[in-house]
Amino acid sequence: MQIQPAKLTDITACCQLDMSYSTEYVWQLQRRDDSRAVHIRFDTVRLPRPMQVAYPRDSAELNENWQRKGCFLVAYNPEQQVIGFLDAHPDSWHGRLSVLNLVVDRSQRRKGVATALLRAANRWAAQVNLQQIMCEVQTKNYPAISFMQKHSFLFCGYNELYYPNGDITLFFARSI
Repeated sequence: MQIQPAKLTDITACCQLDMSYSTEYVWQLQRRDDSRAVHIRFDTVRLPRPMQVAYPRDSAELNENWQRKGCFLVAYNPEQQVIGFLDAHPDSWHGRLSVLNLVVDRSQRRKGVATALLRAANRWAAQVNLQQIMCEVQTKNYPAISFMQKHSFLFCGYNELYYPNGDITLFFARSI
C-alpha cells in the first residue's frame, strides 16, 4: 500500500469507492433538561437487525475539499488503484487538523488502510505544527466509533444539527 497526496484525477476514483457500511449498534442520544442543568448521555444500543448505511458525502463536496489544499491523502494498492482516502482541513487557530472523511473501500477494510491513512495525517499535521487531530462520525457509524476509540481518540462533543439529513455527529479527538 502507498499513501500520497491526492491528485485531481484521484477524486473521481475516491467517489467510486464503496463508502457504505453496515452496523449493528448506534450511539443513541439521551437528553433531559431541567431548570438547573442539561443532562446528556449517549448509550450504545444494539439494533434489532444490521443496518446498511449510505455514506453522507458527495463528489462535489470532495472536489471542493481537494481544492482547498488541506490534507487530502489517498491510499493506493500495488496496482495503483485508489482503495481509500482521508480528507482533512487544518485549523491553525485551534492547532487542530479536522478529519472530514476517512474512507476505505468496503472490499479493503480491516487490512490496515485506515490506520495507515490516519498515521500519514498525523505526520502531515505535525509538519505544519498542529497539536490535535479531530474526527467527525455519525452516531450510527459504530464501526468508525470503535476505530476511533481503538486509536486513542476520546469523545469530545456532538452536534445535533450538523448533517443535512438530520443525523447527529460525534466528535473524537486526540493529541498528536
